[in-house]
Amino acid sequence: MNVVLICLDTFRSDIIGPGKKLSFVETPNLDDFASQAVSFGRAFGESQPTLQCRRAFMTGRRGFPYKWNFDRRGHWHHAPGWHKIPPEQDTMAEILLKRGYWTGLIADVYHLFKPTMNYTRGFASYEFIRGQESDNYRGGTFAMIEEQMKCHAREPLNWQRHSTTAQYLWNMRGRQSEDDYLVGKVMNGACQWLDDCHRQAPFLLWVEAFDPHEPWDPPTAYADGYAAPTGKDFIMPGAAWEGGDPTEAEIERIKALYYGEVTFVDKYVGRVLDKLDELKLWDDTVVVILSDHGTEVMDHGKFGKGPGELHPFNTGLVWHLRHPDGPKGKRVNALVQAHDVMPTVLSLLDVPFEGDGENVWPVVTGQQQSVRDHCVIGWAGWSSGTAKGRASVRDDDWNYVVSVGEPDPNPELYNLAADPDEVTNVHDKHPAVVAERKARLEAVLKQPAEEPQNEVCAHPVPAPIGEWFRGRQWG
Repeated sequence: MNVVLICLDTFRSDIIGPGKKLSFVETPNLDDFASQAVSFGRAFGESQPTLQCRRAFMTGRRGFPYKWNFDRRGHWHHAPGWHKIPPEQDTMAEILLKRGYWTGLIADVYHLFKPTMNYTRGFASYEFIRGQESDNYRGGTFAMIEEQMKCHAREPLNWQRHSTTAQYLWNMRGRQSEDDYLVGKVMNGACQWLDDCHRQAPFLLWVEAFDPHEPWDPPTAYADGYAAPTGKDFIMPGAAWEGGDPTEAEIERIKALYYGEVTFVDKYVGRVLDKLDELKLWDDTVVVILSDHGTEVMDHGKFGKGPGELHPFNTGLVWHLRHPDGPKGKRVNALVQAHDVMPTVLSLLDVPFEGDGENVWPVVTGQQQSVRDHCVIGWAGWSSGTAKGRASVRDDDWNYVVSVGEPDPNPELYNLAADPDEVTNVHDKHPAVVAERKARLEAVLKQPAEEPQNEVCAHPVPAPIGEWFRGRQWG
């Protein structure tokens, strides 16, 4: 049995399929895939965001609480857990390679390839597609990108503030067609890998697309279908608040950029799905589509993600799995998490594995009703020093959110039956509920939540382009 696994960054779990909050966003290819797959309707991260979640996918082990402190010199940023895979933890690719699988990785998630990272372990071949976000791929002068920057930021231009956008615009110079966009390169690369390697069965193809992560920069027509242009496309949403609040039309346009990016991603995922059809691989291939987390699209009045908003629009995962002999169009509502992906996939291949995650396939087949009665989800804080961030303890009835590694002046509790959108904090009204959920968190932490965590981030080296910008004089 082959495996194709596609991970999409910052893709909300409430988009794919009928009845979802954002189901109006056009994703015909992913909707069709979900109709032929098992959909895990309550899938959540284990440790988030980017590298933390992928490490759980690849190893089936918890990364939270943060307890490793590897050398990260030359690597940025320094969020807790933002490091390589511990050497003693086998990856899915390593396990399958040892069992005779041909393994390949196609990715533009540049964090996987930064100095001191080792996420290519176990892949017989890998392709790093350069240029996402602040990947230091290409350089140039401000004159080369000034007119483009004026489309994405308010004037007078603050180059220092928009250093990430500047790097991205340098990287993207010369784009001419949709295939030149990075998600196009990733998915077309996956199709080429399948053409080249599908006869090397059994195989594992792992595909990592950074989109629809910011910058939200789809071909303009994809955003136009959701909201009219306003003269500025704030592909990094925070730029809209520079110098004052954006207009309602600008906010709707930013939403449209995200929705358009999602639709654009769907088009290219569809190419990979079509390639599986062309090569007649569906009958002997397990196909998994995942995301590492979502993002807020003004749900609580903001854009973006982070430890301050541990709600399903951020912590929820896309997880759809199609097995040739499995149920089609089935929704599973049991609580599952990122570190369950690896043991579940390996179980379908009859490959033994011991780790922190659970094989959730017995829930799909009806042999079990659940694998856990609550989730503990860590989201790393963006700071050097002792490991900090926030954590969510989620079950059928409540979502408890609190800081880890330091006292929390504003802990949160949400009653999911009365408040499904999680907008009313009832923490102070339910001390017994809070105490029970905090005990669950501290059982994972193995220490009081407010005490400093073990990991200390060494060598806090900033991004090279950011350091260069900070050192410039601006007249």
